[in-house]
Amino acid sequence: MHELGITQNIIAIVTEQAKNRKVQRVLLEIGKLSAIMPDAILFCFDICAKGTILESAKLEIREIPGLAKCRQCGTEIPLEKPFGTCNCGSVQLDLIAGEELKIKEIEIEEICV
Repeated sequence: MHELGITQNIIAIVTEQAKNRKVQRVLLEIGKLSAIMPDAILFCFDICAKGTILESAKLEIREIPGLAKCRQCGTEIPLEKPFGTCNCGSVQLDLIAGEELKIKEIEIEEICV
């Protein structure tokens, strides 16, 4: 399960960016064509966050649908798999969206002194 390693990297990146401030929420964007299982990331997150500034943080995942542009006719078509056929019959497609893995937002607890 490569999602465990991915989740550990997400925790490390967020920890670095938060600069030792408690993290309340993390929003990820995961493309449907990325071969990353959002449920597995959710499962691993609580385990990997234990004992860190992300412990008890809420993880939200937004799935990004697959989208490609046909090299023949320029039409943009939705994809459920990393390959497909355009309405014009061409299989020469350039992926536009769906392979992402982005840390889109980090919400950090603000402490007023």
